Amino acid sequence: MVQLINQKQTDTLIEEITDYVLNKEITSEEAFKTAEYVLMDTLGCGILALNYPECTKLLGPIVPGTVVPGGSRVPGTSYELDPVQAAFNIGTMIRWLDYNDTWLAAEWGHPSDNLGGILAAADYISQRRLKKGEEPVPVKDVLEAMIKAHEIQGVLALDNSLNRVGLDHVLYVKIATTAVVTKMLGGGREEINNALSHAWIDNGSLRTYRHAPNTGSRKSWAAGDATSRGVRLSLMAMQGEMGYETPLTAEGWGFQDVQFAKQELTLQRPLDSYVMENVLFKVAYPAEFHAQTVAEAAVDLHPEVIDRLDEIDKITITTHESAIRIIDKTGPLYNPADRDHCLQYITAIGLLKGNVTAEDYEEEAAANPRIDQLRDKMEVIENKQYTKDYLDPEKRSIANAVQVHYKDGSSSTNVEYQYPLGHRFRREEAFPKIREKLSYNLSTQFTEKQRKQIEASSFENDQFTQMPVEKFVNLFLPTYYL
Repeated sequence: MVQLINQKQTDTLIEEITDYVLNKEITSEEAFKTAEYVLMDTLGCGILALNYPECTKLLGPIVPGTVVPGGSRVPGTSYELDPVQAAFNIGTMIRWLDYNDTWLAAEWGHPSDNLGGILAAADYISQRRLKKGEEPVPVKDVLEAMIKAHEIQGVLALDNSLNRVGLDHVLYVKIATTAVVTKMLGGGREEINNALSHAWIDNGSLRTYRHAPNTGSRKSWAAGDATSRGVRLSLMAMQGEMGYETPLTAEGWGFQDVQFAKQELTLQRPLDSYVMENVLFKVAYPAEFHAQTVAEAAVDLHPEVIDRLDEIDKITITTHESAIRIIDKTGPLYNPADRDHCLQYITAIGLLKGNVTAEDYEEEAAANPRIDQLRDKMEVIENKQYTKDYLDPEKRSIANAVQVHYKDGSSSTNVEYQYPLGHRFRREEAFPKIREKLSYNLSTQFTEKQRKQIEASSFENDQFTQMPVEKFVNLFLPTYYL
């Protein structure tokens, strides 16, 4: 009788993710409706980013001029690329302006970043099916993959803080993309487990580029890099590349020991559709999400303070612990990536302009001396209840308040917002604004006719979910390319 020695079982966390991707039926109508808005809003953010040369210089094939017939198309461009590079392109566009959806927990992130890999893979798979005379991929499959990617990334983020150990949140994008794309490609349990093992072994990038003195534009393409890597690992697994059973728990060599301070990775709740149902939309302002409510408060105060700027003695910002840890910044801000992650800068712009736009982070806008004059007068205070409600799974608030104190001893109203416009508690209020946001974003690149075609084909169109993916992507291509 042969005794098996050191027989290993696949890490439980990997098996749970694989089981969810393979077997869980998503039945939540709210999740699917929300996913439609996430899909359109996310693509709109990507189209808006095409107006920024710092973004577009990163797009296209690795070797200039390369075209992959039957590959994945990049919305808003004429690029037809392999699905890995297409995922990088789409993911970079989506994330560039920090305007797509957000998830706040022990780890923060933007679950719609996974759309880079999901859409690139879906377009590629759908075109291959058509060439074989098979049924194309419907948009509903994209929505389901988005719901599951949101869930994987978001539930991992609930209790497992990568930022506490210096890692960036885009690792969870890579994990989520890898899982759902392997399934989309036709992978079963073995292939998904194998691909996920490689995604964990890859680890993730450091948060270096998100913090002074190194804040920079990598934060705008890091998610594109992560989602594209997920597609690459999925394709390798589908080609039969072996995986590893214990990439998380291997003593001394696994992710938990090497990168996660010997902590155990856990899933706080069963995987279903919780994250998509509770995801946060950035509706009004292209700013880091912990600052969305501070932007609303500052904009409300603009009419009162704009003619009294020289009378201001102090500005009090009351916030929660996470905002203080991430975006409470004093001193010089060196680039747009630094400014759109500064609580005080965003507050100053709201007070001065009565609005906050992507252009407000550029060098020309930042040269206004009034901005730093106001920043120097700001005091940031934590409200312990705000912090508690931020972590409450039934509330998930992102509260901020702003109050202006004048030299004569008087003060403005303390303007407080518990929940931003894109919160689940304000969802119905937000939906019309999301449509307005999409219309504007599309209008910056497309003709009015094409913009109307895109909008008419989406948002609660009865046939939308059954539309073949390649026809959906066609809607976003330049007319000269069709």
